[in-house]
Amino acid sequence: MRSHPSNVVRFTPLSQQAAPLRNKILAALRSAIETGALAPGTRLVEKDLCEQLEVSRTVLRESLRELEAEGILEHNSGRSLTVAAISREEAENVYRIRAVLEALIVQQFIEKASDSELRQLQADAETLKAAYRSGELQAMLKAKRDFYDRICAGAENTVAFDIINRLVLRTSSLRAWSMMKSERQAQSVIEITTLVEAITRRDVAAARAAAMTHVGNSARSSLGITVFL
Repeated sequence: MRSHPSNVVRFTPLSQQAAPLRNKILAALRSAIETGALAPGTRLVEKDLCEQLEVSRTVLRESLRELEAEGILEHNSGRSLTVAAISREEAENVYRIRAVLEALIVQQFIEKASDSELRQLQADAETLKAAYRSGELQAMLKAKRDFYDRICAGAENTVAFDIINRLVLRTSSLRAWSMMKSERQAQSVIEITTLVEAITRRDVAAARAAAMTHVGNSARSSLGITVFL
């Protein structure tokens, strides 16, 4: 895959207060990958990143190693660190695993969430549907992240939360491309409505089915496949 110029993305300098600096670096890099600003094949130059983020090479390398361990970054044939590309087979597996995990956390949310958390999820769902209708990628990504963060928090399943975030990042380029399709945006509004209605009724079977349908349709939009489970 053709590499992209390393100077296309401009990062904002990071404050070294509040949250640990490494977490801020990870968040900045993940966001750039998630939105496609750092596309698969993009070469990462430590010197440029250090200058843009205003961080030391030591703490930057710690963050890069973590992303490499997660399979988000990889070394190419020239030993340069790049954003990892994903094969079709790998992407299919990601969607299959996501479907199972998202059905699980929806079930756990229904089993454990309070009525207050349920109302908060309903509000998050309305924000997410409004973002889909806006067609703005940044708004959709943030609203979707908030929506699933709420579900994972209510489900009290931090393991699934961590795995899902990694899987989503692995398919970020496919996901962003799919989410920008107007037909997929309209379809997603219907799917989120169906999912939240089932959760509101605390209907586990219907909610699990809705969660798996949502991921399955995402796979179909991204890859042209049906995810059989």
